[in-house]
Formats: sequence, C-alpha cells, structure tokens
Amino acid sequence: MNTNPSGNGEFGQRPANTGPIVPKTASEALRPEAGTPPPKRSRASRSQVVVFMNFVISLVMLMVLAAGAALYFGKQAFTEPGPSANGDTFLVKANTGVQDIADQLERRGLISDARVFRLGVRAFGNDSALKAGEYEIKPRASMRDIMELLKSGKSVMYSLTIPEGLTVDQALQRIADEPALSGDMPATTPPEGSLATDTLRFTRGATRQQMIDKLVADQKKLVDEVWQRRAPDLPLANIEDFVTLASIVEKETGRGDERSRVAAVFLNRLAKGMRLQSDPTIIYGLFGGKGKPADRPIYQSDIQKQTPYNTYVISGLPPTPIANPGRAALEAVANPSKTDDLYFVADGTGGHVFAATLDEHNENVARYRALQKKQADDAAKAAAAPGASGNADKPTADKPVDGSDGTGVDNGDAGGDAGNAQ
Repeated sequence: MNTNPSGNGEFGQRPANTGPIVPKTASEALRPEAGTPPPKRSRASRSQVVVFMNFVISLVMLMVLAAGAALYFGKQAFTEPGPSANGDTFLVKANTGVQDIADQLERRGLISDARVFRLGVRAFGNDSALKAGEYEIKPRASMRDIMELLKSGKSVMYSLTIPEGLTVDQALQRIADEPALSGDMPATTPPEGSLATDTLRFTRGATRQQMIDKLVADQKKLVDEVWQRRAPDLPLANIEDFVTLASIVEKETGRGDERSRVAAVFLNRLAKGMRLQSDPTIIYGLFGGKGKPADRPIYQSDIQKQTPYNTYVISGLPPTPIANPGRAALEAVANPSKTDDLYFVADGTGGHVFAATLDEHNENVARYRALQKKQADDAAKAAAAPGASGNADKPTADKPVDGSDGTGVDNGDAGGDAGNAQ
C-alpha cells in the first residue's frame, strides 16, 4: 500500500537495496556495529624528538610556575614584620659576608629564614653594600628593613667625654675604662695638657689609640689657633708657657664669667715678678696626674713643700701644665681682662672677690673668714641639737687650710683657695 500522499514513492519507503538482503539472527542484530576508525598518526608525531620537546616545555612551564610562587612567597617573607618582639643591637664585623650575616641574624632571632634574607639581599644587588658596624634593630623589623639599615651604615654611636681640668692620666683612665672601645692603651703617655677637652662620638670597635690621637690632634689645633689671636705683650715666653698658665686658670675657677679676670691676676703677677701662689699647683706637685684623694685636705705644711710645681715656693710658671685646659681657659689667657688686680679670694658662693692691693685683699679675706666661722658655728649648733649624731672633728697636729688664703695674707697670696681646688 502506498502511503505517500504525493504519490512519488518517497515518504515511508525503504530505500532501494542494491545488494541481496542477508538475514541476521536476533543476537547479531543487537550487536553494535563498529565505528569509524581514527586516522593514522603521522610519522612526525611519532618522532622521539617531538616527545622530548613536549616534555621539556611542560617542565619549563612547571618551573616557571614554581619560581613565580617562590618569588611571591619569598617577597612576602622578606617584607613582612620580623620575629623579634623587643629588637636588639647587632654587630657586623669588617669583611663579614652576606651568608654569615644572615646566619647570625637567624641565630639571634632577628629574622625567620637566613636563606630568604640572603636571596633578598642579592636580588636587590646589595651583596657588597652591607657595612660593618653596630646597629639598633627595631622590634618587628622586616628583613628588608634590616637590609636597608645595614646598607645605610647608621651604626649605634657612643660618647666619651673628657671634661675640662682633667689631667692626662685621668683622661686616659676614662678611655681605658670605656667598654665600647677596643685595643690596648699606648705605652707612652702624652704630655700633660696635650689632650682636648671634648665629647667624642664613635662606633663600637674604634680603638683607644684612635681616640687619643684625635684628642692630641684637636688640642694642638685649638692651642695654635688661640695662640695666634693672643693679645700683644703677654708676659709669656712661648706657646708652652701659654698652655701651662691656661691649665692653672682652668683649675682655679669653673666660672665662665671670671676666667679672664683670674687670668689677668696671674699675668699681672708674672709681669711684676711676683710668685703666682696658686693652690692647684700645690696639689699637682704633691700628687701628680693621679690627683688628690677626695678625703685628703691640703695642710699648712703642704704650702711650703718643695716641689717643682708649687708656685708658693718657685718663681714663674711650673715646668709643665697641671691639667688639660679647655677653650675658655685658653681664650682667657690669650685675651685677659684689662685690670690691675693682683689678688683674689673665694667669696663663699662658688666665685671669687678680686683686689688690686694687699689691703683690699686682706679685707676680703677677713670677710670670707667671718662667713666661714658663721657657717661652722651653724653646723656645730645643728650637730648639737637633740637627736643629732656625729662626732666633733679631732684636732690634728698639722691643721688643714681652711679654704681662705690663711697663711697667704702676710705674703700676698694670689689665689688663697687652698683646700678648695680639686
């Protein structure tokens, strides 16, 4: 029966079969037919070279990914806050390599990974840029912060102060006792008065010899500079006498407002051929550069002790300075006050009273003694008050000088401060 409406025999019709129809069993009819086979591989695709290149490309891609990940996490570790909560000082010795620095930082707990620090420093091209010195590592400082600090060379700075009026021996003892300095003290002691009075700034590891050399050089420069600006007609034979007198002025007063006047007294006495009679020269003659013990007063008998430095018994200046004078004392001697003063005595307030004549000086001494007596009486009353303790000083066969000129009134003592000088 034809079901094609158009009558052309197409709709619902089985296509013509040119071959004979082969009947199939039920199992054969249900078995799937084979699909279209894949195309055969080309000879090039079967080449070993191509296989190897594929492997290499894959490996390179993996390495690039791994390197990128390492770079990312390494950068994070290099810039993130460090492990040290308190910070610390860190010493880099001269000629220390990056690897040793990194290992020491890790051992000290200042960084978390020495390898990351080492690679980070090299990545920034700072292998040879890290400087020796002692550094203050701040709390939580990152590896990059530490790298930048060591690259800057901003080391921890130490201070050493040599005050005016110290002897060379006393100044050298301060240098010897400074723990941040290295090296031995020199075998030869510099001349008295040859060290600058200054505050030195240095980094750990600087040598003691370097400090001494600088102080000597600075003092020579200062002395030459001030000597060139001195007033004309000073009664000083040479620059050595200039430093010697400046050292006496330095020890006589610490008051900046009276240094030039004290210098004028001594210069006026030199010009008149009078003995200087300065108490600090007694002390130096007795004890030298080590200085007078704090509990040892100057006795009346000390004033007449024969030493090369005691200006109560020698004429002119001592053979050497008695201390290291500072700039102010040098300037005072180079350009003293214009005055006729020949005497001075303590005023009880830390300063001095000056006089041009012996009579004026004796009056000043009398006033000072009266002040001392009043102070002693007040102290005795306080000691005798109920509840006070302490024993009266026992008299000594050799009475200490009381701080006025004492024995100096009759012979024209210039300074009259025996017992007060240090």
